[in-house]
Amino acid sequence: MKDRATVASAPTTPGFRLAAATGLHKGDRPYQQDQVLIMNHPRTPGCVLGVVADGMGGRSGGRKASDQVLMTARQLFSRYKPGRDEAVATLRQLLEDANTVIKLTAISSEEEPHSTLAAFLMNPGGDCVWIHAGDSRIYHFRNGQLIKRTKDHSYVQALVDRGEISEAEANIHPQGNILLGCLGMKSTPPPVDIHLVPKLEPDDLLMACSDGLWHYFTPEEMGRVLHEQSPRAAAELLVSEARRRARGTGDNISLVVLKLEALPVAADAAD
Repeated sequence: MKDRATVASAPTTPGFRLAAATGLHKGDRPYQQDQVLIMNHPRTPGCVLGVVADGMGGRSGGRKASDQVLMTARQLFSRYKPGRDEAVATLRQLLEDANTVIKLTAISSEEEPHSTLAAFLMNPGGDCVWIHAGDSRIYHFRNGQLIKRTKDHSYVQALVDRGEISEAEANIHPQGNILLGCLGMKSTPPPVDIHLVPKLEPDDLLMACSDGLWHYFTPEEMGRVLHEQSPRAAAELLVSEARRRARGTGDNISLVVLKLEALPVAADAAD
């Protein structure tokens, strides 16, 4: 499968306009288990949902799990009404409903499906909420500088938190693929980490991505590319460079980019 980047346009919102793109590549794996979604609200301009789901559990199991996440996301977002519904409650329901369906799928499957979740929901006024479970990440950049990112629910992140290894050591740790929490686990409910951005500003950018991408970059590298390029061009460049740096050992790659572009200033009227 070749690199893919698609632009999802959105109507202009007061103060900024939205540009978005997705990227998806199977890497050096024999099959694709990641899934991505960027979706404009069907009735409310300027309301956007972005989702990355990294499926695990064998070829069919992992893809079923990530498919369930996206199906649940589409259903809930189509019923979501800004101003009436709470974005936090909607994303929490996305996590809980998708987790339930994945666990039910496992009952009738020979595989043991699991999935990460990284999802953000932006309302027309610019307020935004994100939620994540697993090691798919969400980054918030402003003018190319990292403002905040999610913290992985993984074994190596726990080691970092305890001061036993550094971030650099975590990136090459042999047990870096062990998750402590995600969707579909039998005995452990998925972690619920939620973050609120009171108001996104022009030149802000959100990116959700799987570990098949972020593993190969520093935040500074990603921020620079995302700031200097359009979402589509940035997605293509990041996927291509991740493929090069993987040297034939890359995982599935998925990313969703949402960029708030400042509106051009109107020229002063001539006398």
